[in-house]
Amino acid sequence: MFEILKLMRTKQYVKNLFMFLPLFFSLNLFNFGLFFKTFLGFILFSITASSIYILNDINDINEDKNHPDKKERPIASGKISLSKAKLIMIFLLLVGLTGSFLLNLNFFFILIFYFLMNIAYSLKLKHIAIVDIFIIATGFVLRVFAGGVIGEITCSKWIILMTFLLALFIGLAKRRNDILLAVKGLTIRKNIDGYNLDFINSSIIIMGAITIVAYIQYTVSKEVINQFGTDYIYLTTFFVLLGFLRYLQITLVENNSGSPSELLVKDKFLIFSILGWMLSFLFIVY
Repeated sequence: MFEILKLMRTKQYVKNLFMFLPLFFSLNLFNFGLFFKTFLGFILFSITASSIYILNDINDINEDKNHPDKKERPIASGKISLSKAKLIMIFLLLVGLTGSFLLNLNFFFILIFYFLMNIAYSLKLKHIAIVDIFIIATGFVLRVFAGGVIGEITCSKWIILMTFLLALFIGLAKRRNDILLAVKGLTIRKNIDGYNLDFINSSIIIMGAITIVAYIQYTVSKEVINQFGTDYIYLTTFFVLLGFLRYLQITLVENNSGSPSELLVKDKFLIFSILGWMLSFLFIVY
């Protein structure tokens, strides 16, 4: 059972918490009915995402065997056979899509698009530099849209923009880890020739700066001030800066940005920054 959960990459489910952003920013986080529906959507999205992770592991089995960490994944290590992995993948996909169809038709269409996009990513697009991280960032935006349609909430341009920018920032940091492995002689991605450390380091700094400026613009915009009835939201920028600087430290100093999901649940500094931002936002707005 442990190997199946590992195959499903349940640690990656933390990324699907982006589905709750529409509830958070629309002041509906404590609406039990909408929260419960979004939670069901979170489970279904996670199950569907797991089927895609399994597909990626099947396609990347040879590359994963040469990766210092990914070689321990169930398929690459041989702990789960290809035939069994395919059956699990099909089962999860059917459960996820069937459940989403019953929950919300628009959510179902988003999941279909997300799945097809990731099929294209797995088979071809992930081997094209720059395009690969744009696909990853689009996946995060789809998570936000999914939460919005389930809660019947219109997602603001600010949420979409900042989600996309943040996902690009994190995607670049993750890709930097692949480059460092390549420098050590481990070629574990076909698109690694499209990047180098100078390009990645510059891009990370640029995307980090743009994302922070976008957030500051969000907090001081008249639209947002009128929506929440307060002009003190800009104070939450303190924790945003803490989080970004810590992530840059992990990426550029510690060279340890290979697994964003694990960082978000294990790094105490990042956890403090995220919780500080959430609590300060809740205190000011709610």
